[in-house]
Order: sequence, then structure tokens, then C-alpha cells
Amino acid sequence: MRGYVFVQRFSATPRGARLARHLALVQLHAWGSPHGGAASDGVGIVIAELTANAVTHGRVPGRDFELRVTRLDGLVRVEVSDGRRDRRPRLREGGYGLRLVGAVAGAWGVADRVVGKTVWAECPV
Repeated sequence: MRGYVFVQRFSATPRGARLARHLALVQLHAWGSPHGGAASDGVGIVIAELTANAVTHGRVPGRDFELRVTRLDGLVRVEVSDGRRDRRPRLREGGYGLRLVGAVAGAWGVADRVVGKTVWAECPV
């Protein structure tokens, strides 16, 4: 299978985060990962957490966040970019979001951008 890519910008609001997850899962379905399947559910958890973090911790007034989902052989890579380079995700006591990402994804991390950062996760499918 060759790689497939879905890229879209969304408003940095809870509504934007929900829309990002919904549209990405529709796209995964079109790529052959049906709704309710293990791959779709796992990627959905990762997208929900990373977009919620972008809205909650990475929001810069007037700036959107970007979601990029790439489907490769046996792997879906999720990247969420926001405008806050100074607020990097970290595992916190009492916080379960990134622990869920770590449990579902084979790997995750953060990459700096000229403006802001990208939080990425790779999910086996």
C-alpha cells in the first residue's frame, strides 16, 4: 500500500477538536479502516487526546491547529501542530491522556517548528 495523507486546519476550540477527530475517522474509513474497528478506535483515541491538548494547552488566540494523518503499511501516524512552543506535553501525575496515547501508540513525541510544535504518535494497524 502506498501512503495516504489527510491534512486540515481546525479552530483551536473544543468544537474544532471534535470535528478533527470525526473527519479523520471518516477518512480512515475511506482508506479501509472501518468505524468501530480496532485501528479506527485506537487512532480515534490518539486524535481525541492530541487535539484536546492542542486546544487546552497549545492554543494561541487567533491561530488554528493542524491535524495530519498519514496511513502507511501497518501504521497510522497522527501529527497535531499548534502555536505554543513553550508548552510541551508531559506525563503528569493524575493525568491519563498521554498515558492512553502511550498505551495505544507504538511511539509518540514532540518536534519543534519555526512557530510552535508538533506532537506526533504512530499507531500500529
